[in-house]
Amino acid sequence: MNYADIKQYDVANGPGIRVSLFVSGCTHHCRECFNPEAWDFEYGEPFTTETVELILGYMKPDYVKGLTLLGGEPLEHSNQQGLLPLVRAVREAYPEKTIWCFSGYDFEKDILGRMMTEWEETEELLGYMDVLVDGEFMIDKKDLGLVFKGSSNQRTILVQESIKSGKICLWQQES
Repeated sequence: MNYADIKQYDVANGPGIRVSLFVSGCTHHCRECFNPEAWDFEYGEPFTTETVELILGYMKPDYVKGLTLLGGEPLEHSNQQGLLPLVRAVREAYPEKTIWCFSGYDFEKDILGRMMTEWEETEELLGYMDVLVDGEFMIDKKDLGLVFKGSSNQRTILVQESIKSGKICLWQQES
């Protein structure tokens, strides 16, 4: 797996100050994507154990609220395989911090309906996630007033609660 960027201090992709990892590789190719260079799976730098250690170090301060995975597309199969060592390490080192993921895939149809049965990594990866913003970015549904998403078709899903209840539970911004 390659990655396009790591933001040590990100306030745009989840609540609080977060560390954000932008993976490389995406097959969605959304029109007017904000990060089209990351469509290429070979773009950027190789993701290594040193990269995991760098991210863990960035996450150490108490004011860092968590990790956000974006792209590219974190839930492409090769990226799921590459991300597992990172999310395992984050959950072990910082169990109190949240893990958010942004995916163009639909939670029910693509992730639960297909990936969970086709790829062994998906279930474990989802087990570490707190929140998933799902759905492709759609320029005709772009809405700058939305919190932590770009178009009105996207949902901010509480992953563990949704899996346990068997129905979609949406994240609500705290006031």
